Amino acid sequence: MQRRGATAGVVFALALALGGCTAMERTHGWTPPEELLQQIVPGIDSRATVEDVVGPPTASGVLNDGGFYYIETDMRQIGWRAPEITDRRIVAITFDDASVVTNITEYGLQDGRVVPISRRVTESPDSNIGFIRRLFGNIGGLSLPGIGR
Repeated sequence: MQRRGATAGVVFALALALGGCTAMERTHGWTPPEELLQQIVPGIDSRATVEDVVGPPTASGVLNDGGFYYIETDMRQIGWRAPEITDRRIVAITFDDASVVTNITEYGLQDGRVVPISRRVTESPDSNIGFIRRLFGNIGGLSLPGIGR
């Protein structure tokens, strides 16, 4: 009887361990489908038209009112391992100085190396200070009006 309980425990632990190894698929971002992109005519449509037809971009160029970029990334994570990128699609719509569409280009992982997409975050000077240090850091610096000095 005791052996049957130990076997059941091992089977349960094995099932639990294998359950944690299933692949989790996630998609981040969005790219417009081909039927929406076909509605945009280079040389005729403008920046406003693109936003009306396709929607606002995931990202846009910051220099000289650059292009619109729609980015979609598929990722897979198995268990505790770091997620891996399985597919990335980027649709770049560029404009001229008059904000008229000049080109629509699609890129994917097959076009070259994986380009990490990251945000730029400005850190405050005290961002590396721990919570407790911040909490007690101002104790000696209190000055109450009408007391002392």
